Amino acid sequence: MIAYKALSERIKNNNGLVKVINLLDKAITYITVIFYISYLIYGLFCIERDGGLLLYRSVIVPFVSFTIVSIYRKLVSSPRPYEVYDFVPVLVKDTKGKSFPSRHVFSIFIVSFTIMQTSIPLGALISVAGVALAVIRVVGGVHFIKDVIAGFAMAAIISIVCYGILCGVFGSLMLPF
Repeated sequence: MIAYKALSERIKNNNGLVKVINLLDKAITYITVIFYISYLIYGLFCIERDGGLLLYRSVIVPFVSFTIVSIYRKLVSSPRPYEVYDFVPVLVKDTKGKSFPSRHVFSIFIVSFTIMQTSIPLGALISVAGVALAVIRVVGGVHFIKDVIAGFAMAAIISIVCYGILCGVFGSLMLPF
């Protein structure tokens, strides 16, 4: 697909746009990490109320699923758009392979769905950032559309299965904010 190469060249001709895309990629990633760490700290304060259930599943589900996704993508080692079409991506990246699925997109959505256990509005806000990150990763030339869709789908399926089963067995932890 020449579209990746052509889009990358058009973006690279606008230095300001290159800077914005790289800044947003990093900012969304770091802000999500801050939200997740803050959420885990919140989970510490809920231990007395829920016996540690919120904290336990908010650590175990993302950690185990992130590990599985990381191992899977290393084994599959799909090439990245810039490898397939031989161009320099807009986003600063020189990794070979490990494109499928997008771990950035998987991670932001697993965090979003984890936070939705207690706050749908905050989880939804992070999901909007996840969509923006998915677009940035594709436009930046480091992932194919299938990579970001797979990252989202894997996070959604894991969350539905894990949090759905856990909520079914242990009850909901939804708070009114």
